[in-house]
Amino acid sequence: MSVTHTDTDTEAGTETGTGAVAWNSETLDEIVSNDAGRPVLFANARVLTMDSLIGTLRGADVLLVGALLVGVGPGIITAAGDDNAIVVDCTGMTVVPAVVDAVALVGGRGQRADYVETLTPGNTGDLLVVADSPAPDVASAQAALLTRPEEVRALVAAGKPALWSGTDAPDRPTAPEAGIPATQDLTGNPRIDVWIDEHDFLHQELTPDGRYDETRGSRPHAHEGRYWIDGDRIGCLDDLGFWAFGEFRGEELHHAGYAKRLGARAQCLFRSVPGRSSRSSQPRA
Repeated sequence: MSVTHTDTDTEAGTETGTGAVAWNSETLDEIVSNDAGRPVLFANARVLTMDSLIGTLRGADVLLVGALLVGVGPGIITAAGDDNAIVVDCTGMTVVPAVVDAVALVGGRGQRADYVETLTPGNTGDLLVVADSPAPDVASAQAALLTRPEEVRALVAAGKPALWSGTDAPDRPTAPEAGIPATQDLTGNPRIDVWIDEHDFLHQELTPDGRYDETRGSRPHAHEGRYWIDGDRIGCLDDLGFWAFGEFRGEELHHAGYAKRLGARAQCLFRSVPGRSSRSSQPRA
């Protein structure tokens, strides 16, 4: 276990020779270089969990393992040595969710299990650490992030620091550039083909130049536009101007209520169902 005590005044911080606020700087180095999966514990903080059962805690700890929040409450630090945890001293600090479930805030969810973002064990480790004085509540803490980021001690996204002491953390991901992305070259991608839904109604052809052409029933070219594949997601920008989303799940492409399969496999599936039509899956001109 390693414990690095806060090296600033807990309210305003102190300036280092480089002009950056030094708050748990040695601990940040440990977190950034943590490639052994060590737990990270934000210790001795006021924690506004936004969980209706857990509530607000004082002198409490928030434990992260990888991208997940796995524990919250007082006394977790007693096991930090056993677990070789990296401990961030948060004395005088408030920890809040970095993402707020506004629907839950106004009572629009039926049960705690439906809450999207709270500091509840099992949720993604997205959190903010702010000095107590500018963070009497969650809204104020998040306002500080947007308007006075220098007052933010840490912004953690999925267990990884994004901001630390008001500046970008090392190895922080770079946000994509604004605007429509460049066309992908998808030559050779195994997902390039005609995708057909189970009722043989919707045929969506994906071409290597990043274009799609969709036939619906007897309407050829019902929708055409550009698409981008990002992991198992596919984003589409129709020539009519609207954006749409799809997801690859195993051998199927799910999009707007349709489950589609690649042409040859889809046709084989259709032929196995008596009375099912079998329209050609050859690319359309």
